[in-house]
Amino acid sequence: MGIKPERCRVVFRKLDRDVEKLAAKQHADAVHSFRTTTRRLQTLLEELVPERTRKQKKLLKTLRGIRRQAGKVRDLDVQLAALRSLRVPLEPRRKTKLLQELIELRATLEKKLRKRLTRQAAREIRRLLKKAEKEIECKRSLDPLEMAREVLSRGAAPAGPLTEDALHHCRLLVKRARYTAEFAPESAAATEFIAQLKRLQDILGNWHDWLALTRTAAERLGSVNQSPLVAVLHNVTGGKMRNAVAAVTASPALQRGPKAVPSRAVRKVETKPGRPAARRDTAA
Repeated sequence: MGIKPERCRVVFRKLDRDVEKLAAKQHADAVHSFRTTTRRLQTLLEELVPERTRKQKKLLKTLRGIRRQAGKVRDLDVQLAALRSLRVPLEPRRKTKLLQELIELRATLEKKLRKRLTRQAAREIRRLLKKAEKEIECKRSLDPLEMAREVLSRGAAPAGPLTEDALHHCRLLVKRARYTAEFAPESAAATEFIAQLKRLQDILGNWHDWLALTRTAAERLGSVNQSPLVAVLHNVTGGKMRNAVAAVTASPALQRGPKAVPSRAVRKVETKPGRPAARRDTAA
């Protein structure tokens, strides 16, 4: 099965709308949609286009910096959502204080994003999108489902128990594989495969959200021994990790085993040393 041409057009046009919306208002849904669609476009151009044109390369480069800034805002959105969902009687004042600090940090990052994605910058991106779409030339012989499986097969299977780093790289590969598979024509096989990847992506992303929040809380409130709230978050994250390990181990989509070594599928994901970024791009 070759690439479905209308799927390619849809991703360009959706990103055009997302850029316009994000330039107007940086609310959580707009940030999330922009991040997700940008990643889908990146996957299309890097996995399914034989040779990118100069304009397509320029588009990806232009989007990269804005995506990074939007990612910082998205990190705070998912951490705030996780913290608000936590129902514990311990340290209510510290929880409230942490919430307020994250809200204030989010406002600062939103201001930086707004400064980066001006109306003029948005117009330039939309202009590049139109030019890049006209030059899109997918290799029709490519099978997106097979390419998605190839994405999952990259890297080396980790020996021994799955570590946080191994799960993190697996999460990135699963996300990339899902976005690749979504360019396939509709079929029962494609629907089932994409559903498997989405379920796994959601579980891995949920673990990663809580991991990021736990690390943020520890930085601001102290270690497990210093803060009961951090201890609770640590326990919750441990449970989420066990769920993630079980899902990866049992997933039919990962029969060849999870991957731990970064490849071209993950080489452009920006993380700080020792602190993977919070979950991103999990929307359908």
